[in-house]
Amino acid sequence: MRHLFCFVTLLLIFKTAAAQLPEGISSGTKIYVVRHAEKDTGNNPQLTAAGRKRAGHLLQILQQKNIQRIYSTPYRRTIQTGDSLRILLHIDTLIYKADTTGQGIYDKIIAAGDGGKTILIIGHSNTVPRIIRKLGAKDFPSTDIPDMEFDNLYLITYKKGKVKVKQMKYGDKSGVSARMQ
Repeated sequence: MRHLFCFVTLLLIFKTAAAQLPEGISSGTKIYVVRHAEKDTGNNPQLTAAGRKRAGHLLQILQQKNIQRIYSTPYRRTIQTGDSLRILLHIDTLIYKADTTGQGIYDKIIAAGDGGKTILIIGHSNTVPRIIRKLGAKDFPSTDIPDMEFDNLYLITYKKGKVKVKQMKYGDKSGVSARMQ
């Protein structure tokens, strides 16, 4: 009986710890996470015509979502993906160093005091899944996004100690607009 009591107590402690929000993130926070739009080739490439079109779709979807800050890596493709939104909403884009742990962006959000705001993070195929996990969705798959997949938009919300991730599609289906041009 004593072992059962200890087991149940440990289970409750673990369940409570797993339900806690990441430190510095409060309920009501909304974080949109997206991979940059379609890019050209070469060193530090710009967006292609299809990528610029997708960035326009992102603007249409997020312009009424009360985005208060944009986070982007220092690459042209990520900055250009969020530029229209930044210009329209007159908000800052903070640059973060891309890493495959998500720690860099998490630290930047906390340092800026953005843990209770609605923000957009623009990342890469090998960083987006890990960013989502670092922001509290521990069950989210950590595998890279396929190279030709650009149409995913993730929304992370925090309510009542729980982290939820909603995956949405936006713009043209990945690969369709690039093949049509």
